[in-house]
Amino acid sequence: MLTSSPLTLRIPPLENGDRLTRTEFEQRYEAMPELKKAELIEGVVYIMGSPLRIMSHGQPHGQIMTWLGTYNAYTPGLILGDTPTVRLDPDNEPQPDVVLFLPGRGAIVSEDDYIEGSPDLIVEIAASSASIDLHDKKRAYRRNGIQDYIVWRTLEQQLDWFCLKADDYQVQIPDEQGILRSQAFPGLWLDPVALLTGDMPKVLSVLQQGLGSAEHQTFIQQISSSGEPT
Repeated sequence: MLTSSPLTLRIPPLENGDRLTRTEFEQRYEAMPELKKAELIEGVVYIMGSPLRIMSHGQPHGQIMTWLGTYNAYTPGLILGDTPTVRLDPDNEPQPDVVLFLPGRGAIVSEDDYIEGSPDLIVEIAASSASIDLHDKKRAYRRNGIQDYIVWRTLEQQLDWFCLKADDYQVQIPDEQGILRSQAFPGLWLDPVALLTGDMPKVLSVLQQGLGSAEHQTFIQQISSSGEPT
């Protein structure tokens, strides 16, 4: 009787540049528990294996989490995720740095505890404009209807907030008060200059103004009454 050798049965490891289906990607990723982060973007595997630096990634990531975590704390029903796997579509399974979404609006939590669908807001911390975050990922996020997409380019000290309008991303321009406002989450306000300069008290002060706005109160009422805004 013929039997398969262990080599035949072994699941191949993930390699940068592999072209895989999402199912193949998940099988190989799960077979490599030592791998901290890998993404499938437009059917291509990207392995994020290098150590993360504190000032160009770790601290900015923490500041974004503080800002969004505060909004989440005052807005019931939302889910805030730190580097979660997102089953976006058959060719894309990214691990965004941060996601925020209202379950049932564009994304859900699957029975096996993954995000499926399109979160309302995604943040990526990128080193520069050469990153895939501003190219292949951006195209995938636009095609899948991600309403708010923020890219913080830490080495260039630039922040781009893209809003989906008429099936295309447009870069938000701060208003006369220097504030950027989410189109997916009423009351989610950001002073980008304060964030880029590390002035977190001002970042949170501006956010508190948004949380106290009439639009945020209406949003909370809509969530409470229907489970999802109309």
